[in-house]
Amino acid sequence: MADLNPVRAWRRMLALPNESRTKTLIVAFLVAAASTLLLSGATVLLRPIQAQNRAAEAQAQLAALIGGIPGMTDLLQAAGGQLSTVVIDLERGAAAQGVTPENLEEVLAEGSNWTQLAPGEDLAGLGRRPDFARIYLLREGDAIRLLLLPMAGAGYNGTINTIMALQGDLSTVAGFAIMEHRETPGLGARIDEPAWLAQFVGRQTRDERGQLRFAVARGPAGSVHEVDGITGATRTTNGISQMVRFWLGPQGYGPLLEAIRRGEF
Repeated sequence: MADLNPVRAWRRMLALPNESRTKTLIVAFLVAAASTLLLSGATVLLRPIQAQNRAAEAQAQLAALIGGIPGMTDLLQAAGGQLSTVVIDLERGAAAQGVTPENLEEVLAEGSNWTQLAPGEDLAGLGRRPDFARIYLLREGDAIRLLLLPMAGAGYNGTINTIMALQGDLSTVAGFAIMEHRETPGLGARIDEPAWLAQFVGRQTRDERGQLRFAVARGPAGSVHEVDGITGATRTTNGISQMVRFWLGPQGYGPLLEAIRRGEF
C-alpha cells in the first residue's frame, strides 16, 4: 500500500540519487509549476499598473494632440480647461443610455454589445464594431467647436488606434494622433512621425456635396482631401484611409455627425 504521508514521500524523493530519472522528472515538474504560479501572480499584480500606464500614455497623447491645434489651448482655458467626455450609442448617433465612461469597459466586455460587420461594410477590417464609443468634445455656447473621435482599423501588423479631431464644421481636420500601433519600424511605423501627422491639419474629409473623400495618397497628395503616402508602407496607409472612411461613415460616427448637423446633439 502506498505511503500517503507527504513528508516521508518528499524525503524518499530527496534520497534518490541525482541521476534518477524519477527524481529529475519530479524536480522539473515542481520547477515548472512554481514558475507558472509566479508568472500568473505577477501578471495579476501588474495588470492594474499596466492599465494605468496605458491610460496615462493615452492622456498624454490626447493632450499633445489638443496642444497642437491652433487656438485650442486658449479655448480650453476659457471652457475650464477640460473637454467633455460622452459615450455615444453609434447606431442611434446619440448619447448612450446607462453607459458611462466609468462602466464602458465593462459593457464592452459583453459580446452582445458588439455588431458583426458584413464584408462590404467592414472597410476598417475590424470584423465587428463596438456599439458604444467614448468621444471628446468642446462646446462654445450651444455650438460644438471641436470633436475628437477615437478610431481603430487594421494595419499591416495589427490594429492601429487613432484619434481624429474635427473642427466644428465636422469636415475640417483639426488634428490626428496615432495612439497605438505595431507597424514595421522604418516603414509603416512612420505614421507616428510628427511631420506626417501634421499634414492632416486643414484637410477636408468631405467635398462640397458632402461626399466622403478623405484618403492617404499613393504618392504626394493631389487634393485638399488627401495626405501624402509613405513609400513602402502601402498596406499601412491604405489601412489609415479605410479606417477614417469607415468611422466617418454610416457604420461609425456617421449617425452622430448627422445628428449634430441637424442640431439634435
